[in-house]
Amino acid sequence: MTTKAKALKKAKLRHAEYYDFQEIQDTLYTESKKGKTFQNLISIITMPENIRLAYRNIKKNDGSKTAGTDKQTIKDLEKFSDEKLISMVQKKFKWYVPQSVKRVEIPKGNDPTKKRPLGIPTITDRLIQQCVLQVLEPICEAKFHDHSYGFRPNRSQEHAIAQVEKNMQMSNLHFVVDIDIQSFFDRVNHGKLLKQIWTMGIRDKKLISIISAMLKAEVAGIGFPEVGTPQGGIISPLLSNIVLNELDWWLASQWEEIPTRTQYAVWKHKNGSISRGGKYAALRNGSNLKVVTSVRYADDFKIFTNSYQNAIKLFHATEMWLKERLGLNISPEKSKVINLKEEYSEFLGFRMKVVPRGKYPKGRTKYVVKSHVREKSLNNIKANLKRLIHDISFHRLEKMQNTLQSAGITLVLWVCIVTTDLPP
Repeated sequence: MTTKAKALKKAKLRHAEYYDFQEIQDTLYTESKKGKTFQNLISIITMPENIRLAYRNIKKNDGSKTAGTDKQTIKDLEKFSDEKLISMVQKKFKWYVPQSVKRVEIPKGNDPTKKRPLGIPTITDRLIQQCVLQVLEPICEAKFHDHSYGFRPNRSQEHAIAQVEKNMQMSNLHFVVDIDIQSFFDRVNHGKLLKQIWTMGIRDKKLISIISAMLKAEVAGIGFPEVGTPQGGIISPLLSNIVLNELDWWLASQWEEIPTRTQYAVWKHKNGSISRGGKYAALRNGSNLKVVTSVRYADDFKIFTNSYQNAIKLFHATEMWLKERLGLNISPEKSKVINLKEEYSEFLGFRMKVVPRGKYPKGRTKYVVKSHVREKSLNNIKANLKRLIHDISFHRLEKMQNTLQSAGITLVLWVCIVTTDLPP
């Protein structure tokens, strides 16, 4: 995650406190954790404090300067007085009809021939989505699994990578199931998603109908979508997490969430992570169950286990579950079982495997993680650095260092790559 993205996350927390909405979000989280259902969320969503907070949050986002199909940006919303902006949003929620979504295509990875479609709602619809997000997020956060890290408050790519390395090195799970879901965002079933929202305790029928309208908003030049969540919408990452949260809990039910006769102590590490070592040791030694755990960042996820046979079974079981339960297919070319002692596995821009490094006291081989930036990501870094090296001739070093950090590249990495193998 870039320095700028981290700063935006922290800013959102500060804004919630500033606009006196943090306490409401905390209450929603606590009540959701206790299993409460929510039937009148529109009244919270349309509170002036929530609308002010939503406006502040989208104003700080670079995307607010991008126009939708109505050609308007945040500059147009800035013309409204505080009272008029609140009144306009509240009126929209009485009978919400989204405007058409602007469709653009951006390069996918390093291959210029591959494009990824984005749907850009109008700035007003983005404000509406932000209002909804700020109320739904704490409710859903209470129901999301700990092994999900993508697009969630106080979680990042670094946390996901750290959990992957913990599974590989400390838990000795050296077989990984890599599964790539084909066109995930384009194939989400709307009906299934709305049922999942209902199951999470969000029982406000008017709000669910508004979310349904957001999903079915017309895409300019294409028409009304019957499936999928538009990438580019503010609420889309949350909706995608709701869809795949069911997968997280299903995988956890195969091992981590299985009840034991004895209630083993649960304690927290210094970093806040929870340890259930006693329970897992009992499951390993007292049952024939497959050891399984997972790490997910958005639609990119890995399943870890301790043997090749278990990995093969998990691969086919997960493929079948995704098809039957969520109506999603996997990519046969990109999905596979990997022995981490022999091959690298890619995750969030890194290549990782385990290599032998000494012995444990009883003579068992000790394995540690070996990781590198993957080639595609390294090519992106080098391409950005060539441009930045040119710019450094015209700017002060301090200013260029801020630019490098906002791009997620430290000055140390810049010096290392430039002095080694940067292409001419």
